[in-house]
Amino acid sequence: MSESEAPVLEVSDIVKTFGGVRALAGVSLSLKPGTVHCLAGENGCGKSTLIKIISGVERPDSGRIVVAGTEHDRMTPSGAMDAGIQVIYQDFSLFGNLTAAENIVLTGEVAAHRALYSRRRARPAAERIVRELGIKLDLEEDVERLSVADKQLTAICRALVHDARILIMDEPTTALTRTEVQRLFAVVRQLTERGVALLFVSHKLDEVLQVAQTVTILRNGSHVLTAPAAELDGASIGRYMTGHDIDESRQVVRLPADASAVLEVRDLTLPGAYRDVSFTLHRGEILGLTGLLGSGRSEIAESLFGVLPARSGTITVDGQDCTIRSIDDAVAAGIGYVPEDRLTQGLFMDASIADNIIASSLDAYRRRPSRLLDRRRIAETITSLFGRLRIKAPNVSSPVRSLSGGNAQRVVLAKWLATKPKVLILNGPTVGVDVGSKSEILQILRQEAADGRGVLIVSDDVPELVAVCHRVLVIRQGQVVQELEGDGVDLETIQRTMAA
Repeated sequence: MSESEAPVLEVSDIVKTFGGVRALAGVSLSLKPGTVHCLAGENGCGKSTLIKIISGVERPDSGRIVVAGTEHDRMTPSGAMDAGIQVIYQDFSLFGNLTAAENIVLTGEVAAHRALYSRRRARPAAERIVRELGIKLDLEEDVERLSVADKQLTAICRALVHDARILIMDEPTTALTRTEVQRLFAVVRQLTERGVALLFVSHKLDEVLQVAQTVTILRNGSHVLTAPAAELDGASIGRYMTGHDIDESRQVVRLPADASAVLEVRDLTLPGAYRDVSFTLHRGEILGLTGLLGSGRSEIAESLFGVLPARSGTITVDGQDCTIRSIDDAVAAGIGYVPEDRLTQGLFMDASIADNIIASSLDAYRRRPSRLLDRRRIAETITSLFGRLRIKAPNVSSPVRSLSGGNAQRVVLAKWLATKPKVLILNGPTVGVDVGSKSEILQILRQEAADGRGVLIVSDDVPELVAVCHRVLVIRQGQVVQELEGDGVDLETIQRTMAA
């Protein structure tokens, strides 16, 4: 691609307001064929709104959208598809009960107004795209049984069947392993060789720098910077995104030598998931549990919370042996759990922030003997956690659905802190969260530990583990293969042990 080649997409001076709040304030961006352009910014900065405007889901209040030299006064979803614009969202928007091949071709069949699906006509189109990309994808498998990486490849193939010239990928690596990320990037390189322009939205700054040629950064709905990726690093991107330096260094306070055990796990076993897992979590300690996808790390956490009860072994919380066969057992024992998928497992999306915060602890606020709720204490708890966790919303009555990813994660955290747990387990605590919110969430966890809570973090985000954990347990094939502490908790050692 030559420097003089015309952009395939230009958006100029885009303004969008929702209910008096300006989501975008004169944002401009351009994409050239065969390039990867990263769109970065904190949750709530306007990235999603800009994507929706480009794809025709939202209309701008003012501004211009030009695709391949043609100006579009009113972009619609069908008009965007006709112009060669395709969006791959985090949930992929696939039909789980249909095969990969059917998902690849179905929207094209619908767009062509065909009343009947023809396998004879459609199947070759799916095969052609898979062959051109040189990927391995079981076209006959139902999508619901595919891995996350293969679902993503299915969505990419579906976009290319529509002759996509502009492909927008929203947080495409959130749920992928390191190997799957590299596989995706190989496909991205093939797409750029075909002349496709990619708009890549991601919070993972190291991946941004690996895949993008150009970076545009938004903050509070305004354009801050567009620059070659080669001129930026993770620290500078974080600074432009937040307006201040982000400290990602290791910050761990030494535990007292006599710190008592708040959680003891001995010989915990669940056949097919993990076996003979033993460890101790001390009061005031942050302990990391890591391993590759499928190592058993999440299953261990879910057993401690009663989602997947262990077959054998013992669990002791604050000196008391506990039988944890259900979530109710875990909560009664003093264990809180922030799940990996906050949207489907952790929150009531249409309910208010206040209702979500108090959802798991209502019984603790009942007066005796009347069993009536003490609404004053409930209000005090909600107000306290709303302020302490710095949840950014107009008020506690705002629906959770209106929140950014980082603020939604704070609400899940507040819900479990309201139960006053002795042990707080967090599975992927900063997945899908921007760099500024990530730093703030990790600082909240440090404070919770300093207040005497035991914190267990399940994560494959190695820099996150290094920044906040006193010790790290590495899980491989369902067993604890290494315990790292002190100087051993560093990036290279953890990555090497995980992959060994």
